[in-house]
Parts: sequence; structure tokens; C-alpha cells
Amino acid sequence: MTKIIAFNRNRRIVTADTEQEARASSVKLRRQGGAPVVSMLAAGAGTQAPAVGIAASIVVPSKGRPQLLNRCLASLVMQQFDTARFEIIVVDDGPSDDTRDVVAGWAAQAAENGLQVTYIPSMGPHGPAAARNHGWRAARGAIIAFTDDDTVARPDWLKNGVLAFASGVHAVCGSVVMPLEGTPTDYEKDAKNLETAEFVTANCFCLKKVLEDLGGFDERFRFAWREDSDLHFRLIDYGANIVREPKAVMMHPIRPAQWGVSLQQVKKVQFDALLYKKHPSLYRRRIRAKPRWDFYLTVGALLTTLAATPAGAVGTAIVSGTVWTFMTGRFCLQRLSKTSKAPSHVLEMLVTSILIPPLAVFWRAVGAFKFRVGFL
Repeated sequence: MTKIIAFNRNRRIVTADTEQEARASSVKLRRQGGAPVVSMLAAGAGTQAPAVGIAASIVVPSKGRPQLLNRCLASLVMQQFDTARFEIIVVDDGPSDDTRDVVAGWAAQAAENGLQVTYIPSMGPHGPAAARNHGWRAARGAIIAFTDDDTVARPDWLKNGVLAFASGVHAVCGSVVMPLEGTPTDYEKDAKNLETAEFVTANCFCLKKVLEDLGGFDERFRFAWREDSDLHFRLIDYGANIVREPKAVMMHPIRPAQWGVSLQQVKKVQFDALLYKKHPSLYRRRIRAKPRWDFYLTVGALLTTLAATPAGAVGTAIVSGTVWTFMTGRFCLQRLSKTSKAPSHVLEMLVTSILIPPLAVFWRAVGAFKFRVGFL
């Protein structure tokens, strides 16, 4: 029988040993705004192990990707680590039976070896930042290991990450490997940059005490974008000792993407404004040294052309139209450099290179307005 463990706003533990009581608890918590925690244990597995026995807790946010989550959990339950000394917590940011079933299946199998796998359905707020907060706050380990549901951990990932916590270490960054064969698309080339990122939640470890001091992730970052940079910058301001452990390797296969995927990604740039507002100096030093003047010039030329043409200002329209054509072509060629020259990809780059600059400027303006910051 599945045991239900739910936390209300006051963090009191509520248990229900029957499915009827579990549903009642869940409904009550939804009304209160809480997030019930469903601990998937094999029938007869008994109560939870004492908290003192847990050295590390792995937190995995997920939403609507049960197949990827299944692959991820397959690698996490096989870690070369004492199963009584770590736990896995999956936070379902869009609660579904499919995700819960995947977690339940691995929980039943893992329980045979003394490993606990916990499922937390997030009732909100939503987003990867909030989901990770649900996870680490329910964790019992002194070290919190973060990853994503589309990763595959090497068997010694957790061991090497935990061993890196020598005296005085507050956080550890592992290595991310994104296998890629052949000539990449623009999307694949951009995704592969994750390998060289300073600090990513696809593979990082942090003391729970430090997360408590910092208040965890800023839940205003509603998309999977810049929430890890924000935590990184706050760790720096905190004076944390952050070390790199290249032997803590997390594989991150690049997922297939639909045509024009870059247009969907552009809206994430609004959260650059929030990051800039919170950490202007670090943002300029580590994210982007200068504003996107190329985009602003491109959009300015486009607007001038659109205004000058019907007004009969032929000379102005020709000049501004030439500038727009040059800047758009330049941007398209930059994206095609060292990427696939397949006809469909070339067409995609042409179309999206026309649309991205105005969309990026729009979403930057949205971010500046939403977060009340002068951001370019």
C-alpha cells in the first residue's frame, strides 16, 4: 500500500494509511495551498529511515515527460552509493498519473534495496524553481543534489559529488556532457553550450543549510531559465565556497526539437531582466557584457522602413531597409556558421532570423516592465 505523507503550511506531518484518507488529505491541502508529498514505499516497507542515516537527497523536478523521467530514474537508482544513505525525490510540476506511475514503479523496485523514492505533486506555485524548492525542503539529506528529468547520471555521479564536500565547501558543480554526432543544428549547437556553463541545476550539489539561509530558489523565475544563475550569484554574494568536481558526470542527451523551436525559447529572455535587476554587476560580468545593440538596430531599421515607406520618404526607406537586410542576413549567417546546411534548416534559420530580433526586443521590454528595471 502506498503511504501518504503530506505537509501543510505549518509543516506538520499528516499521514494517511488508506487511499480514501490520502485523497481527503490531498484535497484539504489543495484548498490550503499546500503541496502534498506522496512517499512511494513498497507494501510493508515500514516507516521512514531515521533522518540521521541520509547523507544526500537527489531532487528531480519533472513535468509531463514520463519517458525521460523513467530513463533518468533508471540511472539514479543504480548509483554506487549506500542505498540507506541517500534518497530520490521527484517533484511533479504538472501532477499526472503517468509521472506518478513511473515513480511508483521505481520506488517499489528501489525499496527492495533499502532506497526510498518519493513523489511530490506540486499544487503550485509552478515552475522549475518552485518545484526544486518543494523538493529540497522535503529532503532529509544534509547535501542536496539537483538534476533534471532528461539527464542520465553516471554510476559514480553521486559518490563523486558528495566526496567533493571537503571542509568549508558549500556547493559543488559537476560536469555536464551532451553527446552529439555529426553537424549540429543551431538549436543543438546552442544547447551544447550547457557543457561550459559555470553553474547549472542539471548537475549541482548544495548544502541544505545554505539553501535554508538563502531561501532556496527565487520562484519568480517561472521558466527553466536563469533560476540557476540567480542561485549561483546569491551563493557568490553569500561568500560560499563553490568547487568544481569534473568526476561527477551527468549525461544530458539533446532532445529532438520541432521546426522553429527558437521562437518558443525567445520569451525566456524576459527573466534576464529579473536577473539583471538582482545582480547587475554579476550579470554584466558573467552573462552579457553589453546590451543586444544588434537586435535594437535591426528592429529600429525595420520600424523606420515600415514608417517611411507609406509616408513616401523613399530615401529613408531605402537606407533603413538596407540596414535591416544587412543585419538580418548577418544574424542568419552567424547561426548557420558550423551548423547544418540542410535545406530545411537553412529555411528555418532564415525565417527565425527575421522574427527573433523583434520578438527578443519585445520580451526584453516585457521583462523590464514586469520587474520594474531599466534593462536593455
